[in-house]
Amino acid sequence: MLKHALQHLSLTDFRSYERLDFAIAGRSVYLYGPNGAGKTNLLEAISVLGPGRGLRGATFADLGRRLPDESRGRAWGVAARFHKDEDEVHLGTGSDPRDLNKRIVRIDGETVTASRLLEHVRQIWLTPLQDRLFLEARSERLRFFDRLVYAADHGHAATVSAYEKALRERLKLLTEAFSGGRPADDAWLTLLEQKLTETGAQMMAARRQALEALQVEIEAHQGAFPKADLSLTGLIAEGDLGEGYRRARSRDGAAGRSLFGPHRMDLSVVHREKNRPAADCSTGEQKALLLNIILGQGARLAATQTLSRPILLLDEVAAHLDPLRRHALFDETHALGLQTVFTGTDLGLFDGLKNRALGVRIEGGQFIEFIE
Repeated sequence: MLKHALQHLSLTDFRSYERLDFAIAGRSVYLYGPNGAGKTNLLEAISVLGPGRGLRGATFADLGRRLPDESRGRAWGVAARFHKDEDEVHLGTGSDPRDLNKRIVRIDGETVTASRLLEHVRQIWLTPLQDRLFLEARSERLRFFDRLVYAADHGHAATVSAYEKALRERLKLLTEAFSGGRPADDAWLTLLEQKLTETGAQMMAARRQALEALQVEIEAHQGAFPKADLSLTGLIAEGDLGEGYRRARSRDGAAGRSLFGPHRMDLSVVHREKNRPAADCSTGEQKALLLNIILGQGARLAATQTLSRPILLLDEVAAHLDPLRRHALFDETHALGLQTVFTGTDLGLFDGLKNRALGVRIEGGQFIEFIE
């Protein structure tokens, strides 16, 4: 059993699950069964025990179980119990019955903001949706990287949220002024840009620090996956932020987009051995680079005694690895002491996890068989 680990998970009307109580007892788990059985739904339930919308990015209203004759999903809930040192902490989240597009978060029965969840649980996930991460829009890579930053610095989530709120309000003022043919409220814009300057500088500093620490861990980590060389593009000198927002006002108002600021940063990844950008690598190489990054971050967090160990959520990852790298992945997550939840369609994919993890066969949203 791992310390700082997920012990018990309960679902109510979440996706395909009417009700589920799962005694994980701090173990790693592999979930197997046919497509559509509910494996990824279970990973998603764990992922919403953090800020944001979880690994699928779904709206909160869409997470509720819905029968074929129902026009909308039901109110849903996810509850979990974690060991933390010698104590336990109870986390819960679910849709607000008065507005299914909103959710409620509680820690030990106290209603709190979603960012507070990061004080107790840290998650890193890899899903089939991220297979094209290096080919997708810049914003997707930045969102991926910010989740890695959250796992090491829970205050980063609140900073990003405050920055994005101020950015939306500024753009609304600018676009309304542009469409109305009148100047925007200079005093209000100045206040918003001061907030953007403050939070933007904090965002960039947190990203730089996280990337440097992650690269150090990648250097130290000897594994089966190719090493990734990481860098951040679009960095702005802190002293240039305030004037940059002011000078971009007319352009942003006309474009209807915010074209200046650290929200336009990007994560650059290079396959070191081949000296090739990740976007130019094969699909298998891109997957291996992502695993190198994720395992590096997992190793960093596992070695930091003041932080809870991260939970790795690896959806359909094993099926896309050759046997050598698949077993290496199992060996590395086990050696690092990372609580990991794997999914796959075939039991044979998980031979390397025997006596290391709990196996669960799922069909039709039901647990059919357990393999200890």
